[in-house]
Amino acid sequence: MTFSPVPAKNSAVAHVLVVDDEPLIRWSLAEVLGQSGHIVTETGDAKETLRVVTRVTNRPDVILLDYRLPDSNDLGLFAAIKRELPEVPVILMTAYGSPEITTGALALGAYRVVNKPFEVQDLVALVQQACASVRRA
Repeated sequence: MTFSPVPAKNSAVAHVLVVDDEPLIRWSLAEVLGQSGHIVTETGDAKETLRVVTRVTNRPDVILLDYRLPDSNDLGLFAAIKRELPEVPVILMTAYGSPEITTGALALGAYRVVNKPFEVQDLVALVQQACASVRRA
């Protein structure tokens, strides 16, 4: 797990958990989110992700979750995260997008489902929208 605290540049700073088994994707998202003033925690598998979401302190405000990980290739991890943190927006990223995956994720409460490849800046904007939606609620 990588944790990269970044000083807040604005009041919209969020703690973002980036979950992906591809180190380059994690790195690029963490870099751009960090430059936007967010605090980023990175994990690369389901086991480590569950440790982060079940801890008592420093829980994420938004989660970017890859659908397929070495130890998770269905919506089971997504469902476990939503049980533990029902109020936290989860953006599901997938290279294996299908109507069934999208429908299932949205039914479980996904904020959005994003197909890979994607523009990193688009995900940064989506994280900011997700944060704003929680603040309004």
